[in-house]
Amino acid sequence: MACCGDTPTLEILAAVSILRKHLPDLKIRVINVVDLMKLQPSTEHPHGLTELEYDSLFTRTNTSSSAFMDTMAGPSVDLRAPNHKLHVRGYTEEGTITTPFDMRVQNDLDRFHLVQDVVDECRI
Repeated sequence: MACCGDTPTLEILAAVSILRKHLPDLKIRVINVVDLMKLQPSTEHPHGLTELEYDSLFTRTNTSSSAFMDTMAGPSVDLRAPNHKLHVRGYTEEGTITTPFDMRVQNDLDRFHLVQDVVDECRI
């Protein structure tokens, strides 16, 4: 599971905690992206990862769930990895003035939606 931004990181970590408690045999890796430019190819940006580096983080054989604060981050991940199994979530600007957790739920970026993504993808 990969995340970028403070809120998505908290929700990913909470989702991982739920998954580890209820599915202890499931192998989970958390990748916290601090520099979004790392997701760009090294040929396009000096901070970017090479294909080998990218493949070592976002494997081609396993499904990765990602949560991003910025809605623009998701498309850059999808474009970078056409041969990877990625499920990207990000804010879709749904909702109004409400609680921070309710905004996460309305945008499907809360821990429960993230856990459901993993369960659906793994067919558990």
